[in-house]
Parts: sequence; C-alpha cells; structure tokens
Amino acid sequence: MVVEEMNNAEIMKNAIEDFEKVQRCMILAKEENATKTYAELKRQYIVLKALLNSLGVNLSEIDRIKE
Repeated sequence: MVVEEMNNAEIMKNAIEDFEKVQRCMILAKEENATKTYAELKRQYIVLKALLNSLGVNLSEIDRIKE
C-alpha cells in the first residue's frame, strides 16, 4: 500500500478551502438560528484556525467570523 505524503502547500490549500466552507456554513447556520449546527461548525472552525495559524497562514483577510 502506497501512502502519499502531503506537503505544507497542499495542507494549507486544503485547510484554507475547508476554513472558507466552514465559515460560509456558520453564517448560514447563524441566520437560520441553528444553534447545534453552529456549535459543531464552530468546533471545526477553531480546529482549522489553529492548524492554519500553526502553518503560519495570515488569517486577517480570510477570517470572516472573527471568533
């Protein structure tokens, strides 16, 4: 079995895409007052934000939630 390793650029790209997607869903969940959904999305948001920060990604331009 061959295991492919992802380099930092691939990890960053995927994490940024996921971060954007989670933020869009958080905004919708908040508008719909879906508190349980929002709470789960916020957990994912925090994990992705921590990962991106550890990789040195500047989130000031892409973080629309600011939590």
